[in-house]
Amino acid sequence: MSEAAPAEPRLPAPGPDRQRVDRWLFFARVVKSRALAAKMVGSGAVRVNSDKITQPSRSVRPDDVLTINTGRRVLVYRIVDCGTRRGPAPEARLLYEDLSPPPPERPASPLDAPALRREPGAGRPTKKERRALDKLDPNGNSW
Repeated sequence: MSEAAPAEPRLPAPGPDRQRVDRWLFFARVVKSRALAAKMVGSGAVRVNSDKITQPSRSVRPDDVLTINTGRRVLVYRIVDCGTRRGPAPEARLLYEDLSPPPPERPASPLDAPALRREPGAGRPTKKERRALDKLDPNGNSW
């Protein structure tokens, strides 16, 4: 038996030369529905070539640059093609080129530090063991 190579995403059929921005956002899987895409555009969270738009019916075409404020991140996409359907994610990624800046690094959090461990079955620590564990904590926090 021969092993099948992982399937590459199908190239979608070339789309129309222009498409509504809400439809493109839906086909590119930026949002879950066209209604949400229309709401996002209507709220002014989308810019086309640095111009703020509020009409979901605004047409976009290949080589337009979309700047999308999702609330958590800012996405910058250059449109490569207009889609013909909402396909799987690998196919949707072929509709744009991601120009987004990398997300900012998060500051170190005390929650990211490794937890202090006891051997399984060792039971509950004694008062002496607990004090020894407290000395190991770099922040001096007690449990």
